[in-house]
Amino acid sequence: MRDINVSTVDHILEAAFEVFSQNPGASLADIAKQAGVGRATLHRHFAGRDDLVVELTLTAAKELDAAVEEATVHCQTYAEALEAALNAILPLAARHMFLATEPASHDPRVAEVYATQSRDLAHDIDMAKAEGAFDPHVPTEWIVQAYENLIYAGWAMVAAGDATPKQAAALAWRTLTQGTRP
Repeated sequence: MRDINVSTVDHILEAAFEVFSQNPGASLADIAKQAGVGRATLHRHFAGRDDLVVELTLTAAKELDAAVEEATVHCQTYAEALEAALNAILPLAARHMFLATEPASHDPRVAEVYATQSRDLAHDIDMAKAEGAFDPHVPTEWIVQAYENLIYAGWAMVAAGDATPKQAAALAWRTLTQGTRP
């Protein structure tokens, strides 16, 4: 692929993140307009909305993984890393939240990325349990689901302007580790 194609694809993806974050129901024509390309050019790279959403999902997964890796590189415990990951993930709310309503898990590449992320999270939670951060009698899958859903709740709070990413991360961590008790 020539550099111009990569650049065009990058422009389309950036435009799609921007447009979909404001209007998840936006059309491909809206994306093309924001990217400064014609609809024919967009369709040369993405056959349809599903193809574009799959590529956005894969790009978002890479961005999330990179943000988490950078945030956790110096953490001393798994619990500290899980909390740092929340602080890295929640600022990406505006960019990635629309993907929660655009499932792309039918694509085998996306399904594999999700499975790998889920396995990694389960492993980290098991290690945090061993450190004493979580009750060992609470099933790991319950904590995984809680963690993932608290990310979504945090993103929703940030998107609504009800919390900053830092506040949402702190609330998510508190809820995960202490529940909602006073």
